[in-house]
Order: sequence, then structure tokens, then C-alpha cells
Amino acid sequence: MGIGATLLAAVLGLARAWGWGTRREFPSARTCAMAGVEPERLRAHVRMLSETFHPRDYRHPENLERAADYIAGQLERAGGHVESQPFRVAGRDYRNVIARFGPEGGARLVVGAHYDSAEGTPGADDNASGVAGLLELARVLGREPPPLRVDLVAFTLEEPPHFHTDRMGSAVHARSLKEAGVSVRAMLSLEMLGTYSDAPGSQDYPVAALRLRYPDTGDFIGVVGIPGDGGLTDAVAAAMRAGSPLPVESLTAPRALEGVDFSDQASFWDQGYRAVMVTDTAFMRNPRYHTSEDTWDTLDYERMAQAVQGVYCAVRTLAAGPPPGN
Repeated sequence: MGIGATLLAAVLGLARAWGWGTRREFPSARTCAMAGVEPERLRAHVRMLSETFHPRDYRHPENLERAADYIAGQLERAGGHVESQPFRVAGRDYRNVIARFGPEGGARLVVGAHYDSAEGTPGADDNASGVAGLLELARVLGREPPPLRVDLVAFTLEEPPHFHTDRMGSAVHARSLKEAGVSVRAMLSLEMLGTYSDAPGSQDYPVAALRLRYPDTGDFIGVVGIPGDGGLTDAVAAAMRAGSPLPVESLTAPRALEGVDFSDQASFWDQGYRAVMVTDTAFMRNPRYHTSEDTWDTLDYERMAQAVQGVYCAVRTLAAGPPPGN
């Protein structure tokens, strides 16, 4: 992408971030009761995924299968109605794991996180942290089922060489929903939730112009969407702020801006569904990204729990509101 296009993307992203021309079709955030998200449970899940099932890359389907079994067991224990979505890539079998909470029929919310890791890495932040958040979300949703169907989905094959292809687990799932005519009110992708810093200069951005609007300290969780989402990005960010003390920053920008479509929400955009990414911003903050140093003991589980509490509030808020047009 050329310099002119990059600057244009940055300007458009800033314009949307400041709220120019936003349509609000989603319900306003309300204060959510504390869900009881437990940092130590998050730690245990991340350690299990990043140590016991390491390596979790596409070359090790046997470890991915063990991880999928663990995830399915945790989702069942939480009270979810669990099923697998098998698919085959290059002669190997893989599967997404899906857990339903709430009513069986009607429109639904989808919250997803990929459980595979980049080749050879423990993948604690990327993305055992997102899966751990999914499992804690299951536990708190299981205690009080939502009024709208909520599907929690653990995807596989998000990482290279399948990244940004129709072989990604999320692409398989989103395509199956579209083909079945399923109404998806919104999709939330949990992509790296565990890295935070209070040091000035710890937060980077894809273009310098974004530093005019956003903090240079990596102590927040981000909500990232694209233009034309009917206010979804704003609604999720507002609900997360209402439900958690963790600072929340939001950005709505074109997919051409680096990082905007770097996770499973892009698969849902490809099918015309509204979706956002909830993220600690990955390599723009975490120096251990896609390295052997991305280990369970480097994450901040207290703030990660606050992020998951915020996601819980966003799910409750979106589940309570009227559906926007897709």
C-alpha cells in the first residue's frame, strides 16, 4: 500500500474514531453486574494450552485435537451445548468447537477465538489468552443464560500458512452460517487479551497519525471495526467501559490499514456480517509476538480478567437490544 493510501486510511480511521457520521443502531451500554471472571482460571487455561498442548500449529494436528478436546470439555462443564465442526485441509483433519448458550433458534451473537498458534511458538498471548477469555465467558454465561443465542466458537488454522485464506477455521464457520441463512447480530473476535504496560512509549501504531488521537502507553484494550458497521464498534466499546475499569480505546478504519483485519473477524466481514476485534493490539505492544518467548508467565491476568468482564458486558448489552439489519 502506497504512502498516500496509508495516510488516507489513517485519516478515515481517525474520523471514524472521533465519531463523524456514526449511525447508532445498537442499544446504549448499561452498567453490568460483575461477572466474577477469575484471573487464576485464566492463568490455568493459558498455561494448559501453551505448555501441555505445545506446539499448536498446523503441522501438529494431534496437539490441536488435544486442545480441542480440552476446550470442548470446559465448554460442556460450563453448561454449553457443544458440537464440533470438522473440516479437512491438505489431507489433514481439523475442527472448530462450538458451544451454544441461550435459546436454540433465532438470531445469534458469535464470540470467537482461535486456538492454534504460530508455528513453533507457545502462543500464550496469541492466542491462548483469547481462548481462555472464551472459556471464562462460557462459565459466567452458563450461570445465567442470555436471552439471545450466543455461540462461543474456538477456531483453528488462523495462523500462517492459512491466514487470510478460505481454509481458516473462521472462514469455514462464517461461510457455513451464510450458506444456512443464519442471522448474526454481531461477531466479536477475541485476539490477544493478555499484554499490558504502564511504561510511556510502550504502545505503537501502524501509522504516525494515530498517535495524535491514541495513548502511547499500552494499558488499554482495543475494539477495532470497519466503516458501515451500524455503530457496532462504538456499542461494544461503550459496553466494555460500562462493565470494567480497564481503559478501552476504539478504532473504526478501512481494512487497508495494517492490523485492522488481522484476525477471525475478517472472515465474517467477508460474508457480510458485522464484526469487531477485541485486542491488546498484538505486535504493536507485545515484543514477544510470534516468538518462543510468548509464554504464560508474561501475561497480566488481572487486567486480562477486566477485559473479559468488559466482553461479558458487551455480550449482555448486544443480546438485549434490537437486531440491526445485516
